[in-house]
Amino acid sequence: MKKALITGITGQDGSYLAELLLSKGYKVYGLKRRTSTPNLDNIHHIKDDIEFISGDLQDVSSLIGAVKISKPDEVYNLAAQSFVGDSWVQPLFTGQITALGVANLLEAVRLEKPDAHFYQASSSEMFGKVVETPQKEDTPFYPRSPYGAAKVYGHWITVNYRESFSMFACSGILFNHESPRRGNEFVTRKISDAVARIKLGMQTELRLGNLDAKRDWGFAGDYVKGMWLMLQQNTPDDYILATGETHTVKEFVEIAFKHVGLNWQDYVIQDPKFIRPAEVDLLLGDPAKAKSKLGWDSEVSFEQLVIMMVESDLGRLEKTK
Repeated sequence: MKKALITGITGQDGSYLAELLLSKGYKVYGLKRRTSTPNLDNIHHIKDDIEFISGDLQDVSSLIGAVKISKPDEVYNLAAQSFVGDSWVQPLFTGQITALGVANLLEAVRLEKPDAHFYQASSSEMFGKVVETPQKEDTPFYPRSPYGAAKVYGHWITVNYRESFSMFACSGILFNHESPRRGNEFVTRKISDAVARIKLGMQTELRLGNLDAKRDWGFAGDYVKGMWLMLQQNTPDDYILATGETHTVKEFVEIAFKHVGLNWQDYVIQDPKFIRPAEVDLLLGDPAKAKSKLGWDSEVSFEQLVIMMVESDLGRLEKTK
């Protein structure tokens, strides 16, 4: 039986990945920080099938212990301070977790289980102020946030460990991927949740920042398959996972409101307070390498994704109402 250690297992990607690995017969270990109130919403339905290990990316000894206990064949590092907006408010914390945390985990794996296959969650935010469109694996990085800068460190330290210690270490450069399990602070979930609340008479308006920002949005459930495929190859490499098409925040808003029979212009207010200090205007990934080498593709369309998220929030809120 294969064993996998997942950091960030309670997050969106961690929960979908845990489901995928359990369906493939893996023994799944999840690294979990101690918090005063446990947040297991995303994995509530599978929590009894996961073995949790207490640990923190800032504490190397806890990571060494986690690798010792789990003896993993595969390690997926999905934990991070993952919200771009908060990275300006907490730049040092973001650096400690999202950048140095990667080095801490790589070092723990190198010391305890150097033959494990390692996956690092890199991000399209590393491209930031893009120097070419679409972005490919060899497109230079130009991060525009403390989060993006921290992810660049995490990406390159993974490459360094692969080249310096012959470790099987891969970085997946994932473009925006969403789902009903996305945190409420992310713009897509903020929209789907607000649309459901407005439809049910629980909210009257939706305040957003830059409606013209363009993103390459896919479904998180599709993207975790790509993560797994990267670690099944004969040689480690870095891959972009993306849909290869771009949509504006405004398009997301239009589809979401239309789905519930409302006109978005009656409810949406542009608020300068939600504009980022340094805006990333256009992210568009080229997934050609992942398609040809991994046989991976995104299956859920943009419109299907928006509707899936709105329907999920409607269902959840109707229950609580």
